[in-house]
Amino acid sequence: MISTLILVAALLLIVIGMPVGFAIGIAGTSFFLLPGTFLPDSTAVQRIVAVSQSFPLLAVPLFILLGNLMNGAGITHRLIALATTLAGWMRGGFAQSSLLLSAMMGGVSGSAVADAAMQARVIGLPMVAKGYSPGFTGAILAIGGLVTATIPPSLGLILYGYLGEVSIGKLFIAGIVPGVLLTVALMLATRFVAVRRDYKPERDSAPTLREVGSALRTGFWAVLFPIWLLLGIRFGIFTPSEAGAFAVAYTLIVGMFIYRELTLKGVIDACIRTLNDIGMIMVIIMFSGTFGYVITFERVPQEIAEFALTAFSNPTVLLFVVSGFLLAMGMLIEATVLVMLLTPILVPVITAAGIDPVHFGLIMMTLVTFGGMTPPVGVSMFTVCGILRCSYKDYTVESIPFVAAVLLTVVLMILFPGVVMYLPNLVM
Repeated sequence: MISTLILVAALLLIVIGMPVGFAIGIAGTSFFLLPGTFLPDSTAVQRIVAVSQSFPLLAVPLFILLGNLMNGAGITHRLIALATTLAGWMRGGFAQSSLLLSAMMGGVSGSAVADAAMQARVIGLPMVAKGYSPGFTGAILAIGGLVTATIPPSLGLILYGYLGEVSIGKLFIAGIVPGVLLTVALMLATRFVAVRRDYKPERDSAPTLREVGSALRTGFWAVLFPIWLLLGIRFGIFTPSEAGAFAVAYTLIVGMFIYRELTLKGVIDACIRTLNDIGMIMVIIMFSGTFGYVITFERVPQEIAEFALTAFSNPTVLLFVVSGFLLAMGMLIEATVLVMLLTPILVPVITAAGIDPVHFGLIMMTLVTFGGMTPPVGVSMFTVCGILRCSYKDYTVESIPFVAAVLLTVVLMILFPGVVMYLPNLVM
């Protein structure tokens, strides 16, 4: 009962506009101040400090720094050129290229909002100038960024793995096939719309092998990075946290000495932006330590697991019910907050039901990240609509085919666990 009140208090504080980190911190800490709580007040402080002492958590600031360094390093526009070469010949070529770019950016930025914001500035405005409606452009750029929720190095998967004590390396590898399927589903939805509206290709014909080879040579160092990242984790050369350090060093070397586009001023600007981003995220993470401790102390996961296993004997039915809950919550609350709040509760539940936590992690991250692209409070939606100056109504209507593609992909992931688990079981 007390834990329910604390969860409701946290949600109410978020709804009335209090910063998320403080809302979680106040709700969690209040437990230790209630009469009848036989725990010292200092436990709350100890849990906050304990969270900051995590080695796996180093991956978060490192990958945030990586995303901020990427544009100045010359990686982004080379990936854009490669994506246009590969997909520009399709109907709606500009839109198709943006989806391929999201898939390639998934291995670099790790953030759906960062991906959507970058593409809205670089690709979105030219798309509108070429005759694509602002609503369609905003929808495809925002929802296309969903691919970064699964393709490594997803920041959400890092947090989920850390909080749920699930192998981050296995989560990274498991995200590749769902990421590819999601990209294909969104490209098919784009083609459907492009044919009906007569959106033209960017190229007259499919690229020749020579043109593809030339684009690959130009973007060789950018494309090579995610491959080295996954191979390094798979063969134990470095952990996911060390992979973040490798990625930053790799980007600095490529940007400063190979492409020679990353300047000292660019590095300093990226570090300043990273400090701002990390400050916000780490406050949420640290205060979630107290909140998570209260949830565990009150035996909330065990009680929910007992109820769920009694009410839903079929694991697939349980997954559908939990997925519907995650989708609804994702429409109201930012993805990072949901991961912090729900991972310690849900992972024991689905594990007790016989569902692999890696399988569930990919479904969870896809749905909670997708919520940020839908009304009423989608961060990615607000970002692209603000940059492209399109109405939220137009965005919502134009997003319907892409919403259908995403939900169909999630249904396939639930019904066929092998889609998610084939690669990690094969290589790990």
